[in-house]
Amino acid sequence: MDSLRGLIFCSYFLILAAMNGSVEASKHFKVGDHFGWQQPSTNDTEVYSLWATTKRFHVGDSLSFEYQNDSVLVVEKWDYYHCNTDKPISSFNDGETVINLDRPGLFYFISGAPDHCKKGQKLLIQVMGLHQRADSPPSTANPPEVGFAPGPHPSSGSVITVTLSSVFVAFIVTVITLV
Repeated sequence: MDSLRGLIFCSYFLILAAMNGSVEASKHFKVGDHFGWQQPSTNDTEVYSLWATTKRFHVGDSLSFEYQNDSVLVVEKWDYYHCNTDKPISSFNDGETVINLDRPGLFYFISGAPDHCKKGQKLLIQVMGLHQRADSPPSTANPPEVGFAPGPHPSSGSVITVTLSSVFVAFIVTVITLV
């Protein structure tokens, strides 16, 4: 009975790995990094737009908003562009809000504090599908020029990879021990 259970367990992971290929773990992003979620200065109204352009968001990731005497509103597109706080999809004012990105597409966030949105405290992000990790980088026609270095990974966070070969080895070891 235990050998059958082990065989089913290994088969499950083998099928899962074959279906998904390599998958990276979800990532947790602190909105604004060290700046947090607050009204930007007059000279820095694009701080959240710039922050978002340096990240790649995927389904399963989460955003952490840290703030004081403020709030986070999840809104529709029109409300985002017009800084309308009247009918948010969701509203949070706990000072440490975590939003799970549960679908691909656009997400719109604004501050609920008076005039903060109009002064740049708003965030628009594009969420992609699940994290996929390529087994090898795509080949290039010409090698890079000397002096160029690869850019940083688009976001920080732990990476956990499940590959078909590692699951297959575990499957073989289990079968051998059961025989």
